[in-house]
Amino acid sequence: MQTEKKEGKYACLQLDHQLCFPLYAASKEIIRRYKPFLDELDLTYTQYITMMVLWEKKQLNVKELGKCLFLDSGTLTPVLKKLAAKGYIQRTRSKEDERNLLVSITPEGDELKKRAVRIPQQMSACIDLSAEEALVLNKLLNKLTDNLQES
Repeated sequence: MQTEKKEGKYACLQLDHQLCFPLYAASKEIIRRYKPFLDELDLTYTQYITMMVLWEKKQLNVKELGKCLFLDSGTLTPVLKKLAAKGYIQRTRSKEDERNLLVSITPEGDELKKRAVRIPQQMSACIDLSAEEALVLNKLLNKLTDNLQES
């Protein structure tokens, strides 16, 4: 069996020529690095990013929350149920429209922010990028996400 040359017509199928793979691998590795810090708070990564939105917004409906997190309601619902069981959030129906489920942070959930505030700094030590590199990467990833959403 003859092996393909690096520059043959199938070069585009090589893993190291793909943009998706390093994004996937980096994402997976970053989430793995979050785990010990989040274990201290008894949160999963998805619960953590949900709390981050709620620390900022305080209250929003499930649809808006899902949009912020790029999660559908099927993925978000179990996360919200677990956060509610922990006492960090409250889910209530909107008085104006019963179909609209509102998610609000509780005082306990807001208090959790004090323990979570050190996580970004702990993570930046794991990532080993300069502040400038991290800023450029963040900007590029946001641009990529925006472009993908628009198309």
